[in-house]
Amino acid sequence: MAQVRATAHTTVAAEPEAVFAAVADYADVRPKLLTEHFSEYDVREGGKGAGTVAHWRLQATSKRSRDCLVTVTEPAPLTLVETDANSSMVTTWTVSPAGAGSRVEVVTVWNGAGGIGGFFEKTFAPAGLKRIYDGVLAKLPDAL
Repeated sequence: MAQVRATAHTTVAAEPEAVFAAVADYADVRPKLLTEHFSEYDVREGGKGAGTVAHWRLQATSKRSRDCLVTVTEPAPLTLVETDANSSMVTTWTVSPAGAGSRVEVVTVWNGAGGIGGFFEKTFAPAGLKRIYDGVLAKLPDAL
């Protein structure tokens, strides 16, 4: 099994702390950022940053969906890690200063399938997930 990695990023014209607060707000802001690829969104514990437990269904393709139950940690300043209890998927959100604004990076890693299926997953899944998170990040400036 090879590790699969998808990365998306954007720059927004806002202070890093404000951007991080928005990204870490699973109760009010996060639902506004989600694209049509996310359904069944529900905050089960917490709602702001570390300690949050949230559920959603991620429809990556017409035939491929994941039922995600994530627990959120904050291992470093301006960093959120969403660890999925239902798979090996881990998504890290990092906010950092960028000129007069902030850079937001989303990195998702998971253990891919083996064999020929794993080859196709490693080849095509990162671009598909990047497109999904590009859509989420595009909504961020309006949520600030």
